[in-house]
Amino acid sequence: MLPYALVSALLPLLAYAQDGGITGPTTSPTALGYSCDASKCQLPNCNCASTDPPGGLQPSDVPQFIVFTADDAVQSYTLDAVNQFLAQRKNPNGCPIKMTYFTSLNYTNYTLVTDWYVAGNEIADHTMTHVGTPPADEINGNLIALNALAGIPFSALKGFRAPFLNYSVDTLKLLHQAEFTYDSSAPASVPVTDPNTDAYWPYTLDNGMANNCLGVPGTCRGEPKLPGFWEIPMYAFFDDRGVVGPHLMDPWLDNANGATKVNDSATLEYMQNTFTDHYNGKRQPIGLYTHPIHLSTTYPGVDASNSTIDMINAFLDWAQEQQNVWIVSNEQLLDWVQHPVPVSQLGSVESLKCISPQVDQSAQICNGIPDNERGLLSHCAFSDFPFYTCYGCPSVEPTPSNPNPAQDLSNGQSARYRLPGNCSTPFWDPIGGKCNCNADHCQFADTSRPIGKIQPNGANLTGGGSGGAFNPNASPKPSYVPFNGAEPSSRLATGLLPAVILGFLGALLGTYGVVSRV
Repeated sequence: MLPYALVSALLPLLAYAQDGGITGPTTSPTALGYSCDASKCQLPNCNCASTDPPGGLQPSDVPQFIVFTADDAVQSYTLDAVNQFLAQRKNPNGCPIKMTYFTSLNYTNYTLVTDWYVAGNEIADHTMTHVGTPPADEINGNLIALNALAGIPFSALKGFRAPFLNYSVDTLKLLHQAEFTYDSSAPASVPVTDPNTDAYWPYTLDNGMANNCLGVPGTCRGEPKLPGFWEIPMYAFFDDRGVVGPHLMDPWLDNANGATKVNDSATLEYMQNTFTDHYNGKRQPIGLYTHPIHLSTTYPGVDASNSTIDMINAFLDWAQEQQNVWIVSNEQLLDWVQHPVPVSQLGSVESLKCISPQVDQSAQICNGIPDNERGLLSHCAFSDFPFYTCYGCPSVEPTPSNPNPAQDLSNGQSARYRLPGNCSTPFWDPIGGKCNCNADHCQFADTSRPIGKIQPNGANLTGGGSGGAFNPNASPKPSYVPFNGAEPSSRLATGLLPAVILGFLGALLGTYGVVSRV
């Protein structure tokens, strides 16, 4: 049995090393050297780096987007950690909140990736083994494994985030060559109230990068030129110190205002202040970028603060009380940026609708819908970490050099069929090898509420909250239903200890690489 005390001792170090933090501006006007002709670079496939909303819209006509993302392995405890903030909420059109999960595969339970994707969330690439400045096999191997063992269509795997936010110009070129749609690894590190802000709306690299110019050699000043490839900046929060007080990933783990310990009330204050600056300005998106393990209440060795959990919910409650605020995935944000419409016409944006697959609940199909797949999952009992999948256990654990091993048929079981390119995941039967929809487009139901008809011009478009107010001394009040999916019976894998140690060392090296360049 893994000693939980040792895990508990190491996890705070992992949190510090892996938080993707920044300490000040990561670009400057001198390093930027950016130029873009907006008359030639036009949506939907090209967009100049700009603080102005896309499509020539006025800020008052633009929704305020809060992007919610999570990084690293997918397990029941990480999904529950996300759900304690999102499951009870809805956007102004009545649709459940969707988010982006940047997935690395060490210790990931593949069937939960399938379930999370079929539930409407975006799955994106975070390398197979969580390495900074990754080689091609780490990036492409992750795509192959997610497709083969989680049934995520290649066409749906659009985004990438570098572990430790540690990437190079070659990383961006690899992503472009692999036909990714976007990267989201570069920080927007200067407040929107600063005339030199780098909080640009998402833009394409037709004219090079415009963020993180001081951190990544060979970028900016027009490089690298990658036509049609998007950068979705990661928008930092700022405490009372302004430009020298940024907070990027997991800001609730940071000490606010240069203090010596975490203060949830101070964190809530600067998060609200930064949001207000965006909302009252040009409405550039703001982001909650999380490592959900730090907020898990069920993972051994993690002592998640109830006060912090309540504070994050209080921030989201408060934000959703403002008009025209939407919590979205990167995919949803980018869809709107490519096809911008005023808030009164948001009902026409397909990605913001709540469209769910209409599959017979009594059908026995291993398809990412818990009611359908119950009893049909394959249990892959690897010693390092056992996982479940609908798509047949591999004979050996996937690796960057072998991301799609042959299926294990040693016990006489039949091979399962991998997802083809012409069937949607919830309709594909990997056991029977058939698509349970014969139409050109499988049946989906849209349960969105019309936009713009609640009040004239979309006024008073607010979402739902969790209820209640933030109280640092309050006991937790779970207001969500845990995400139900099969998981191995052992809470921790026998191989987790060496992985934790290696992860810590890798995190320190990755963090050193970022800091040394900044």
